[in-house]
Amino acid sequence: MKLGERFSVCILLVLCVTWSADGGNILVWYTEGSHWINMKPVLETLVDRGHQVTVLVPSTSMFMNKSESSRFSYEPFNVSFSLEEMVDFFNEYLYFSMYEIDHMSYFQIYMRYMELMTTDLQYSLKYLDGVLKSETTMKRLKERKYDLLLADPIYPGSDLTADILGLPLVFSLRFSMAHNWERLCGQLPAPPSFVPGAMSKLTDKMDFMERVWNFLFYALQDAVIDYISWNELDKYYSEVKGKPTSACEMMGRADIWLMRTYWDFDFPHPFLPNFKFVGGIHCRPAKPLPKDMEEFVQSSGDAGIVVFTLGSFITNITMEKANMIASALAQIPQKVLWRYSGEKPETLGANTRLYNWIPQNDLLGHPKTRAFITHGGTNGIYEAIYHGVPMVGIPMFADQPDNMVHMKAKGAAIITDLNFMTTEDLRDAINTVINDKSYKENAMRLSSIHHDRPVSPLDESVFWIEFTMRNKGAQHLRVQAHELTWYQYHSLDVLVFLLTMVLLLIIIFIKTCRFCLRVCCGRRRKTKRKAE
Repeated sequence: MKLGERFSVCILLVLCVTWSADGGNILVWYTEGSHWINMKPVLETLVDRGHQVTVLVPSTSMFMNKSESSRFSYEPFNVSFSLEEMVDFFNEYLYFSMYEIDHMSYFQIYMRYMELMTTDLQYSLKYLDGVLKSETTMKRLKERKYDLLLADPIYPGSDLTADILGLPLVFSLRFSMAHNWERLCGQLPAPPSFVPGAMSKLTDKMDFMERVWNFLFYALQDAVIDYISWNELDKYYSEVKGKPTSACEMMGRADIWLMRTYWDFDFPHPFLPNFKFVGGIHCRPAKPLPKDMEEFVQSSGDAGIVVFTLGSFITNITMEKANMIASALAQIPQKVLWRYSGEKPETLGANTRLYNWIPQNDLLGHPKTRAFITHGGTNGIYEAIYHGVPMVGIPMFADQPDNMVHMKAKGAAIITDLNFMTTEDLRDAINTVINDKSYKENAMRLSSIHHDRPVSPLDESVFWIEFTMRNKGAQHLRVQAHELTWYQYHSLDVLVFLLTMVLLLIIIFIKTCRFCLRVCCGRRRKTKRKAE
């Protein structure tokens, strides 16, 4: 090897050693489902940049598998319930969301929803017990000298753990119900006059009655969350800390909030310096399809294909619904790739092929894709936005109806209802988004907005995580609002003071006028008496 080549190799080795030496030690809070899908690309990129990443993994999990090969390490902890119990509860929630909710009154929905939220919180606290109340787990976490805790707060307790370990905290989340966490804990302004509450199914263009409903929606959701979640979490946090502790205030100490949304998806609203909008973290260019799938796609000719999936959670639907959907798909000229693991529908057309799994992103990025039939999950919608594909939404539960309202408002989707749609409704919706050019044009416009930013959402997320580690936190980006009481925040004390001063001036003015009138009247009387 020549001297110059040896020198170059030495320089590269030195750089590699330096890079690794500067790497941080990151602890990652456990999560589930689509939340984990969003977290993984960030963790893999952090590993690529020389950081050590350790993920907390519970002994009971539907998606997180500590035995699978990965580039980061796992820190297991035990929980006191089985996977079967967890799956049963989740199926109970799905059944309520998919089949019961459309046939219930608002009162019945809220009562059932509160019951499910209460049960979910109890599971969350059992997860938290497995970390904070395990001497072995906490001892290992303290010994490993982490530099930062990265968490999706869908499961509570990461803020309390970060406080105990003395670590900076970065949140990664899509949203909370009615923006409760962001508004009340993160102090993110959300005026109900033009910021629709998350899951309210409203847009930012509201008439008077919609603004009334949005205002009440915020208040009602805050009351429900306060009653079910914050009260219980405050008790738990206070018990662990040994003094009265507010879980919301603890959450508000997070250094950075990585919000998994962007202005291609969300409506414009105020934001703060420590809130970063990074929607589409997991999106990427399409890869080649498997050979047999590519052959089926190419057989579609000029008509193209339709991609259909109801997400990873929905593995089956009733045969009646499956036949209705299959009949609608059989009536369109496109070939259809349908992710479906149930019994084969009797009305399945020759143009439709069923798959237990499909490479969704790669199909959406294929030039022959004409439309995407989706349940409205954030990950799938963002992949459709990334590739500029119009959508037909069949929302099922959680944020999905609200997500599809956003896409409909932006002109990139049509919404149908699983419980009430007919074969004709679904067929017509698919034909409309394919044949009406405005849907494709709007989808491409959103795609342009998504791509037209100075740095990719993945790189931006990694930057702010590293920024927080480099600066031992990012408290300088937190607004002073965190230190104010609710009445100080709304300047009610100032208003009371000013009203008091005005009232005092009015009283002084009235008293002065009365005094002057008495003096003047007294002089007139004296003058009259002297004249007489």
